[in-house]
Amino acid sequence: METFNQHLNAYIDSWMGPRDPRVRGWLMLDNYPPTFLFTVLYLLIVWKGPKYMKDRQPFSLRGVLVVYNLGLTLLSLYMFCELVSSVWYGGYNFFCQDTRSAGEYDNKIMNVLWWYYFSKLIEFLDTFFFILRKNNHQITFLHVYHHASMLNIWWFVMNWVPCGHSYFGATLNSFIHVLMYSYYGLSSIPALRPYLWWKRYITQGQLTQFVLTMSQTTCAVIWPCGFPMGWLYFQISYMVSLIVLFTNFYIQTYMKQGASQKIGYQNGSLASANGYSNGVTPTENVKHRKPRAD
Repeated sequence: METFNQHLNAYIDSWMGPRDPRVRGWLMLDNYPPTFLFTVLYLLIVWKGPKYMKDRQPFSLRGVLVVYNLGLTLLSLYMFCELVSSVWYGGYNFFCQDTRSAGEYDNKIMNVLWWYYFSKLIEFLDTFFFILRKNNHQITFLHVYHHASMLNIWWFVMNWVPCGHSYFGATLNSFIHVLMYSYYGLSSIPALRPYLWWKRYITQGQLTQFVLTMSQTTCAVIWPCGFPMGWLYFQISYMVSLIVLFTNFYIQTYMKQGASQKIGYQNGSLASANGYSNGVTPTENVKHRKPRAD
C-alpha cells in the first residue's frame, strides 16, 4: 500500500506541480487514496443502500438528526466566523489574493479550510440518512454530484492552494450551511414544520453564492496576483455546473411544483405549502416532500 501511495503521489505531483509544504502531515492530506476510497464507498452505499432498505421499515432518526444538524450548524458558524476574521485582519484583497502574502493569517485560514474539507466527509451522512429513512427521492443527481465532488476537489485545494483566493467560496458556503443545517435541524421536530417557510430562500442563497464566487474568481483572472490561473479557471467551470444544476432544481421544485400546488388549491386540496397534508404523517406523505438541493 505504501508503494502504491508513493507511485500515485509521484504521478499527481508530476501532473499538478509541487504541493504546499505547509500542510504536510495533516490528517488525510498526504495521500489521495483515503479521500478517493471514501468517495467510492459513498457511491456504493448510494447504489446499494436503497436496495437494502427496500423491504425494511424506515428509521425515524429524529434525535440523531437534531444532534447532527445542530453539530453541522455550529461547525459551519465556527468556520464562517474564523474565515471572516482572518481575512479581515490579514488584509486580504477581495479581487485577488496569493497564497503566501498574509503570514500567520494564511496559517489560520489553512486550519479552518482543513475543517471545511473534512466537513465534506461528514456531510456524506446527509445521504445515508435519506437512505435509512427511505427518502430516496431526495437522492438526486445534483445531490450526489455535489457531495461526491466537493470532498475530492478540496483535497486538491488543500494540497496546492490552501489559502489565499480559495477562502471566498468556502466562506459563503459556510454561511449558507448555517442557514441550511439549522433549517433541517428544526424540520426534524414535527411541531415546528408548519412554521418553516424559508426553504426556497436557502436555494436562492445557494445560487447567489455560486454567482458571487464565480464573479470574485473572475476578478482574479482579470487582475492577477500570482494565484494559479488553472485553479481559477477550474473554479469558474465548477461554479457554472452548479449554477446550471441548482437552477434546474429550483425551477422543478419551486416554480413547476408551485404551479401544481396552486391548481390543487383551486380544486379544494388541503395540502400545505411545505409539502405536508393535514392529518397525514410524514412517512405517509413522503412522496410530496421537496428534495434537498445540497
